Amino acid sequence: MKKVLVTGISGFVGQHCAAELLKNGFAVRGSVRSLSKTAEVENGIKNEIDPKGNLTFCELDLMKDEGWDIAMEGCDYVLHVASPFVVKAPKDENELIKPAVDGTLRALKAAKKAGIKRVVLTSSTASMQGGQYGIVHLTQDSWTDVNEKNVTAYFKSKTLAEKAAWDFIKNQTGNEKLELVVINPGPIYGPTLTGNLQSESMDFFKKLISGKVPMLPKADSVMSDVRDIAYIHVKALENEKANGHRFIVTTEASHNFQEIAQILKSNGYSKVSTLLAPTFLLKFMANFDNEAKGMLPFIGNTIEADISATKNTFNWEPISFEKTVLDTASSVQKYLTK
Repeated sequence: MKKVLVTGISGFVGQHCAAELLKNGFAVRGSVRSLSKTAEVENGIKNEIDPKGNLTFCELDLMKDEGWDIAMEGCDYVLHVASPFVVKAPKDENELIKPAVDGTLRALKAAKKAGIKRVVLTSSTASMQGGQYGIVHLTQDSWTDVNEKNVTAYFKSKTLAEKAAWDFIKNQTGNEKLELVVINPGPIYGPTLTGNLQSESMDFFKKLISGKVPMLPKADSVMSDVRDIAYIHVKALENEKANGHRFIVTTEASHNFQEIAQILKSNGYSKVSTLLAPTFLLKFMANFDNEAKGMLPFIGNTIEADISATKNTFNWEPISFEKTVLDTASSVQKYLTK
């Protein structure tokens, strides 16, 4: 049985990737910052599939060298999912950039040293769309301009980490070359496995269906279902055509927060507000509110994406956006009422 190291297994995407790997006959070693998180993760995964002894854990820190070599032992592949994510803009951008870049390079160096065949890296459309405004059309060749003045720390962290990964692959030495595939999702929704509602997307849905979001930002973007992301991560491990490429894993069409609210409202979530917040108000708030500032790259823009390469390479069709919204809300509602 082939074994996969999943970094950041306690995160929203990491949990779903682990469950998908187990469903596809892989053994999983998941990294966490603290082993105290393992019970929550294991119980969540058991809601999807019985690991049957094929799920183990290790402790890793993106900012420390300790443990990476041991974590890679006996593994055939790596899913490097771990990376800091917040909407709120940090006071010091290096709080996000340094762990993202250094953690990615630690994972790749350890994988190369251990003779791992392929690493699948979780990046983001944030590494593609920053510094562009209006109607933005993303392709596999799109890159964020990190020198553009309004590009946020999060967008910089994803861009610089992904570029560091490609540079490492390009400049590696030795006969055995480490392979790399990069997955670029947009804003991620979908059901929670553990009931932990602290991630940005889960927290947004929790507030939305509880009536605690009085107005919604005007922002149109391609969106992602966490189950699609997990599916493509796993398929990317052994698909020969995938090596050396980036794959956008999002909806085909652009969607927005008001659309999410309207879907929920028409399906019985009566507390949901569908009111749009004036753009000038959000821009004004961004002067003194870090969460509003973090939203600025999305406000007033329409993000579109060409996902044809992903569809063709993996024979894949994205889950419908309405299903994603309703499954997310149902999952959050279930844990709110517990």
